[in-house]
Order: sequence, then structure tokens, then C-alpha cells
Amino acid sequence: MPNKDYYKILGVEREATEEEIKKAYRKLAHEHHPDKKGGDEKKFKEINEAYQILSNKQKRESYDRFGTAEPMGGFGGHSWAGFENGFPGWGDGFGFSVDGRNFSDFDDFNDVLQSFFEGIGVRPKRRTYERGSDLQMTEEVFLEEAFSGVTKKVNIRANITCSECGGRGAKDKSDFINCSVCGGQGEIREQRRTFFGSFSQVKACENCRGSGKVPKNACKACKGSGRVQSEREIKLDILPGVGNGQIIKVTGGGEAGERGNTAGDLYVRIKIKPHGVFERKGADLIVKKEIKVLDLLLGRKLEIPTIGGGKLNVEVPAGFNLKENMRIPNEGMPHFGSYGRGDLLVDFIVKAPKKLGDKERKILEDSENN
Repeated sequence: MPNKDYYKILGVEREATEEEIKKAYRKLAHEHHPDKKGGDEKKFKEINEAYQILSNKQKRESYDRFGTAEPMGGFGGHSWAGFENGFPGWGDGFGFSVDGRNFSDFDDFNDVLQSFFEGIGVRPKRRTYERGSDLQMTEEVFLEEAFSGVTKKVNIRANITCSECGGRGAKDKSDFINCSVCGGQGEIREQRRTFFGSFSQVKACENCRGSGKVPKNACKACKGSGRVQSEREIKLDILPGVGNGQIIKVTGGGEAGERGNTAGDLYVRIKIKPHGVFERKGADLIVKKEIKVLDLLLGRKLEIPTIGGGKLNVEVPAGFNLKENMRIPNEGMPHFGSYGRGDLLVDFIVKAPKKLGDKERKILEDSENN
């Protein structure tokens, strides 16, 4: 049990938010400040102590779990459930002190703690053969492919499952014997001397990597690792509307794991090639279109290309400001992962005639008179 109930001191629930804790602290600190008439210095220090713990995320988590914010405290009376996979954050440069001596760089403390917990029956899981590494690559696509979606086959060079042994590292599953280093236990025990005394430490066997077994006759192709360096073909599904710089994850597309362990993942960054006609802006597309003054005055329809390969015949509305883009709904890129499409924006470039003929001049005069 904790020595002090900091939540009770601040008058808040254990589920209180950071804002609620801060609000309660300010109210109590103002009420009990020693410089204030009727203030209580002892109570004020207690309030400050509670706030220093509960306003710090890491200290609060430690206090909630162990009943104290000190890194080494809180062992008594607590369940060890959840520590079977190790002790994240311990041994990574945290600080503690004994008799005034600082041990903030005591790198072996995590090993000491694990040995201690093993002594009371809590055994961390041993590392076995490693999962395959994740890989990353860049794949270029055309804007039309990003519009319609495409399935591509990409080749990567990486560690793949050995075809000779099926990733086992030996010819047959039964062709394994107990590791001679650990006697088939998958772990070895070492005696270590530390500041706290001698500890018997258990570690995963490096020879068999914690499995307890080694191939009697290792596969000649992979030398017992279960994987070989080779080229591999990956099918990459690119959905319509994919964005430039977007990353696609191919689960299991990375390197094969050792001795049949889980493969890593492949992360593909999409790079969309510049287009000669369209400029992309989110889900919208922009296309430049030259327009002649006479065509505009005569209300002639304009032929506008679309990303799907078609043509649209559109008419510029009367009184339209040519400095703005004309928006054609639902003719842009698909919205990635959802329904609908963006718009096509027409950026007009007004082209004046070099010389007016009698016919063109009359049209302009009639237009002016009207």
C-alpha cells in the first residue's frame, strides 16, 4: 500500500484528468499557502508533493502501479502479472540511488531485476529465432495508374525462405538434436557479481538462440539458418486515389525469419510521376486550357480532356470570371479508401487574335452595341 494517498490529498478521483489535477492543486495551493493568513506550510508542502507526482505521466504510472514514484519502490504486496515479457524501461538509463550514491548509468540493473524475479518463479520469455527484418522501397506510378488503381509485380533482393530445407535449417524436422551448450534447455545460467551481491542469471543460449535444438546436419544451402539471399517477386496492390508519398504495407513481404520464424513486412512509398497535362491538388485535378476571345463571345463549347482518357464538351457560363478556375464536379481523382471523386479545375489561358478580319470586327462591334 502507498505511504501517502496523493489523490486524497488533492481531493480528486484516481481517474482524474491532468486538467482536473491541475485545477485542484491551484485551488488548494492558494488556500494553504504559508504566506497567506491562516496558511499551513506542512499542508502546502504535502500538496506540492502530490502535484509533482500526479502531474508527471511517468511518475503517476509508477505510483499507480507500485504505490510509489521511486523506480525501485513498490515491490511489496503487488502482483507480478504482466512482467513475463521483461521489464520495459528498466535498465535503459533510469536513475536511482542507494545511500546517496547515484546509479543512473547502471546498465546491468535490468539483468539483476530479471534474475530476482526468476528467483520467485516469474520467468521471462526467452528469445528464439528472430523475426525477419522489415524492408522499404519506392515505387513510381503514372497518374493514370493512381487514378484507376493497378496491381504491380516488384522484385526485391532479400533473405527468403530456403527452398532446400523449407526454412527448417535441416533436411527433415526430425534431424535435430539437443544443443550441446545448454543441454536442450534453451538457456544457460551465469553467476554475476554486482553492487547488490552475487546473482545467478539465466540467459538465452546463443548457440541455439533459445530453442534448445540444433540441426544434426545443417542444410548446405542456408547453413542451418533456414533462409538464403535471393530475389523475390512481390505483388503490390495499389488502390485508386493513392497519394504521392503514401506508404503501402505488404504484410509478410519483408525478409524471411530465421528457422521458419515470422517474416518481416514490406513498406512501399508511392511516388507519382509528373503528368504532362494534369496537375494534382489533393483529390482535384487542374488542367490548363487556351480559350480564344471569339469562341468565348460566340458561346462555343470547349473540349476538355479527362484523366480517364475521355473528352468533355463544356460551355463557359455567361459572365464567368476567367481569372478563376471553372470547376467540373466529380471529374478528378478518386478519394482514397472512400467513395466519390474530386473535381476537375479548368485554368483558362485567354488567347487574343493577332489580327481581326472584317467578320470578326463586326462580331465584336455588334457585341459591344448589345
